This record gives sequence, C-alpha cells and structure tokens, in this order.
Amino acid sequence: MNVRWNSKDFKIGVLGGGQLGRMLIQEAVDLDIRLHMMDADPNAPCADIAHSFTCGAITNFDSVMEFGKDKDLITVEIENVNIEALEALEDMGIKIYPQPRVLRIIKDKGIQKQFYLDNAIPTAPFQLFKDSDAVANENLSYPLIQKMRTGGYDGKGVQVLKNASKSFNAPNLCESLIDFEKELSIIVARNQNGAIECFPSVECEFNPEANLVEYLFSPANISAEIAKEAMKIAEDVIKKLDMVGLLAVEFFLTKNGDLLVNEIAPRPHNSGHHTIECCNTSQYAQHLRSILNLPLGDTTLLFPGAMINLLGEKGYTGPVIYDGLDKILELPGVHPHIYGKSETKPFRKMGHVTITGKTLQEVRKTADQVKEKIKVLA
Repeated sequence: MNVRWNSKDFKIGVLGGGQLGRMLIQEAVDLDIRLHMMDADPNAPCADIAHSFTCGAITNFDSVMEFGKDKDLITVEIENVNIEALEALEDMGIKIYPQPRVLRIIKDKGIQKQFYLDNAIPTAPFQLFKDSDAVANENLSYPLIQKMRTGGYDGKGVQVLKNASKSFNAPNLCESLIDFEKELSIIVARNQNGAIECFPSVECEFNPEANLVEYLFSPANISAEIAKEAMKIAEDVIKKLDMVGLLAVEFFLTKNGDLLVNEIAPRPHNSGHHTIECCNTSQYAQHLRSILNLPLGDTTLLFPGAMINLLGEKGYTGPVIYDGLDKILELPGVHPHIYGKSETKPFRKMGHVTITGKTLQEVRKTADQVKEKIKVLA
C-alpha cells in the first residue's frame, strides 16, 4: 500500500542542501512535510533544519544510491547530481522529479541548446566544441559568449570572448552575443496530471563583475503582449520536456522585441525568491505541489516587488558579519532572508532581501536604500 504524501512515514529526499533547500524546508513545514537532505558540506544551510541531513557527495553514484534507496520521492535543488544513480533509483520504482532524463538534457548546456533547436524554441545561434579549438574556428564571429557545457554555476563557466584569445579547454559552446534590451525570467510549474501555472514576469539586473543577479523586479517593465509571449514559450518548454516540477526559463528580450531562451533551471530559482512575499503561492510551495501531484497554487502577484542578492563584499573572507541589517529593518516593506552560511567570501550568495510596495517606483527607491545600507563583511 502506498504511503500518503502527508504521512509521517512519507520520505522526500532532496539532493543539495543550500539556500534553495532551506527555503523549501520552510514551506514544507507548513504542510507538515518531512524533507531529508543530502549535501557534501556538513555546514550546509539545510544541515540544522532538515528532518534529517546526510553528509555526502551528490555527484557520487554510491552515495546517492545509499541516500535514495529508502525514499518515496526524490527531488533536487541543483542540477549537478549523479544522474546515473537517479536513473537506477527510478528503475527501482522510486519517483524522481524532475525526471532524470530531463536533468540529463539540462545539465549539459550543449544538449540543452540542441533541444531548443530540435523543438523550435527560439534561442541564440550557437556552435558546439570539444575543447579550446573553438577559438581557432574560422566560422566564429566575435564578440561571442562561451560557456562550459557542464559544471558552470552562478556565473562560473561563462565568459565573453572579444577575439581568439583564452578559451575553456573543455567541452563548450559558443553563441552569438545578443544585443538585448532586457533579461527576463518566467517560472513555470507542471504536475503529474499535466496542469501548468506560470508566475508573472521578472526583470533581472546583473552584477557585471560577478555575472550574478544583483536586482530583480516583478512585474517586468514590458508590454502585456511580450509578457504573454514569454509565458507561452515557458509553457511550451516544460510541455516539450514532459517535465514534472518547477522550471525557471531565462530570456533575452532583444532590441527588436524578440524573445530568446537563454537557459533553463529545473528547480526553484534565484529569480523566484520574491514570490515568498509577493505572490499568493511561493515558488517553493509550487515546487512541492508539482512534485507531489497536488493542485497547483494561485500565482497572482499581490503587489510589485524587488529582490536584492546579498553577496559577499570584495576583499572579505571569513566569519560573516551582516553590517547594516538592523538599519534595513527600519525600512517599510523590507523582508531579509539570511541563508545561515557561517563563512563569507567575495560574491558568495549569503542571503537576499525582498522589498514590497505599492508601485515599482516605490520598490526601486527602497531597494536602492537597502543596497546602500547593508554590506556582507567578515
């Protein structure tokens, strides 16, 4: 007899124990759902608050098999996991969402881009290469973006090449440098019954040095037609993947008004943090609903919002100090989320702050004040 999803005996395993898992746990508590986490870092943000925590490498076949064999369902908070172990666990009858075949497509950016091409999903032109020979290819036009096919994360493994200079000496892809107007994101969820819900559009602003999201605003400052088209493409992507779970779809909006899919992430995403305060249903609650085949939640945006990533300041490494945290708590509509990481280093994600308000102008003004007042130091 199958154990019900809300039974105390139902075990959900999560590969990864970072801040995304931490916020997933916080939503799971409200439904009395028990999450069992695994991460290689004994001091991971989830270590002290998970129902159980296993210290182990999520990229190791034997470790993932041992962790997963007694679980009813397994999900992930990062793509860099041992897919072969998940496939073996799936063959044993354990539910894995997102499915291992989906993770295999997304984990390799080359396979991911080919998926877009094969399924008529708009994306930037690209070429695939095995190693550093990419820069010597006479068919390449500079400047371009070069990405490692696997292993890149949070801006790592991505670089702009202005000429035939230094290249990643690993499997990579080179794609045209898009002259874009904005970078957008749509988060979409799909459950086992095929029900789909999208969250409202998000506009992202990046830190140019770290290549990490610094600000995001929702709703994005775009036309209703472009917002509708972005949702339509996001729904098309998750349908064609036949994926169960939560999917972040990142777009370039070109200066000609075209939408191009840049990358996708099969899990809760940095561009959805604001949904905790700003939407009827957060992205974390929606992820749980989708993988458990529950009715998907209402994604209505209750009020405009912004999110600021709290990144470790340059020049500071060591035990973390959140300088100015008390000062931002004086501001209206400010909601800090501290990730519980004991050590900071330059550009490490240490937390985020959501700002809510009546208008985007009001939200942006407060966001600028927050950015000025709080620093992550050591």
